[in-house]
Amino acid sequence: MDEGATSLAVMIGARVRQARQSRRWTLDHLAEVAGVSRRMVVSVEQGSVNPSIGTLLRLSAALGVGLPSLVEPAGPAPVQVTRCGQGAVLWRSDSGGRAVLVAGTDRPDVVELWDWTLGAGDLHVSEAHTAGTKELVQVQTGSVTITVGDQSVTLEAGDAVAFGGDAAHSYANPGTQRATFSLAVFEPGAGSGPRSGVHDG
Repeated sequence: MDEGATSLAVMIGARVRQARQSRRWTLDHLAEVAGVSRRMVVSVEQGSVNPSIGTLLRLSAALGVGLPSLVEPAGPAPVQVTRCGQGAVLWRSDSGGRAVLVAGTDRPDVVELWDWTLGAGDLHVSEAHTAGTKELVQVQTGSVTITVGDQSVTLEAGDAVAFGGDAAHSYANPGTQRATFSLAVFEPGAGSGPRSGVHDG
């Protein structure tokens, strides 16, 4: 991990550990409720891994907090500003792709704003989120193919789509140039209970 990823991993680990200990949960209990291995929980709390978005979502749901509360810098309410380059990079690909959480609201109805880049040929598969989750995507540059269940649609620059994020879905760049898009995620009742039907990723 580079320096930025390492500091983010350490911050996430401290917040997960603090949330777990405030509930007086053991490592084993958090692992069971979140549906991840005990080894993964230990590694996350130690800041020794860069956990996947799926793992972070499972941990935040199990702990009853929204994803932004685990990854965003602490700031005073009601206005929180994320300056350019300061968002939490939660996914990277070998071809230069990355997913940056640039803003988010607190629970119970969490809204997340993401800035995505997909390198040529990149594919990111996302497991189903909690029931009622909605996603909005607008392509800024290039082309992006969104697949939800067995339905796929290819978007060009300026195109947008809305879909239920509570079904398995993916974002892919079928082109030879990089593609960028903005993603908004609305997750009602985030942290109200453990996710179901979610596997480690």
